[in-house]
Amino acid sequence: MDVAEQNLSLFLEDEVATENLGRGLAAVVVQAGQRATVFLDGNLGTGKTTLSRGVMRGLGHEGAVKSPTYTIVEPYEHLSPPAYHFDLYRLGDPEELEYMGIRDYFQGQSLCLIEWPERGQGILPDPDLWIRLSVSGDGRRALVSAATTVGAGLQARLAAMPLSSHRG
Repeated sequence: MDVAEQNLSLFLEDEVATENLGRGLAAVVVQAGQRATVFLDGNLGTGKTTLSRGVMRGLGHEGAVKSPTYTIVEPYEHLSPPAYHFDLYRLGDPEELEYMGIRDYFQGQSLCLIEWPERGQGILPDPDLWIRLSVSGDGRRALVSAATTVGAGLQARLAAMPLSSHRG
């Protein structure tokens, strides 16, 4: 599928900027009114869970947002759209996802955020957006890539938002 030719590159100067990117992502998903699957890629400590916290808060969640490292998935079904935060870091075999009924989470109008998506290769659906986080000096670099036409729309909306981070 021919989608966005360019990646959106953002410098996130601190944790607040990373969380704001998550809030922005939540806003564009709500604007689009479509389900979305977002892969979050990056080494330990690059901000994947912080970005996820921003998404959940952007959707209206007021409680704690914890990393589902041990539970694999943390559901936020009370939100609109319903959201699911996956952390596959401790997954031993992608087949384990089949036993937990992983495909059910990707039905309807849900938003699915997946940390360590490579560990679910062959089982997970393709992402709409792929966000790669890395350490860059004192901050973080977020590289946002669209993988579907839905993702291209989300990426374009995200690029048009006034985020508190530096582009480039």
